[in-house]
Amino acid sequence: MQQIDPKRLEKVQRWTLRSGSHPEPKRVTSKTGMCILEAVAYVAGETWGDHPECACPVIGAFLRNWNDNLPDDAARTRLLAPLVPRLVGSRATPAIELMRSYLALDWLVRVQTPAWLELAGLKEHADLCRQLGELHDEASCKLATETVRGAQRSAAAARDAAWDAARAAAWDAAWAAAWAAAWDAAWAAARDAAWAAARDAAWAAAGDAAWAAARDAAWDAARDAAWDAARAAAWAAAGKILAPTVEQLQASALELIDRMLILEPAK
Repeated sequence: MQQIDPKRLEKVQRWTLRSGSHPEPKRVTSKTGMCILEAVAYVAGETWGDHPECACPVIGAFLRNWNDNLPDDAARTRLLAPLVPRLVGSRATPAIELMRSYLALDWLVRVQTPAWLELAGLKEHADLCRQLGELHDEASCKLATETVRGAQRSAAAARDAAWDAARAAAWDAAWAAAWAAAWDAAWAAARDAAWAAARDAAWAAAGDAAWAAARDAAWDAARDAAWDAARAAAWAAAGKILAPTVEQLQASALELIDRMLILEPAK
């Protein structure tokens, strides 16, 4: 089992996590730019970098995306810093990592996507996604594909209709403000994280059709949600409308990490 340097961990727990990857510093201090995976490598005594050998690559892929898409350093540190010691030694067997990747895909399809669909007013499709059986192998992914594709088509149609109705400059300005809010805050709850994590470990098993459909459905639904927020009153109103879904998905993403880590590496 990989050992944690307690002195380094104590320092990291007082420091602020930053977005992106960072060059190796000559001396690591509280001012050093450090993402969550670089913090993991540091406390584990590994070579500086955001792909530490001691950490599960599936969870690592999820957290690199989430780390970089959170709206500010305060949120990044609050949500992700407590995970640093838990990721040291989380690398597992290929079988366990495949199971973790399916957990990520299942979360994308049955939790994240329906949350955005419902916010966009597509409750029927949201319910259908939630009612799908757990995605845990190739067969279950194939069964889910048509449901997710249907949600994708409806979300895209709603998006296109809203876009066509808003050609005027004032509407375009409102759209830009609300979409920025969605991009920086709401979609940061996990925008591409599950996609990247699951893709890295289970592409061949899951098949590209279900993956692409789920990704596009969530994307279209988030844009629809942002559009509805724009109609309500642009930036400030958008933030208030999107905030409950943001918080819900952030909490859910942390629960997902917990479930991944429960699948402990073989001793």
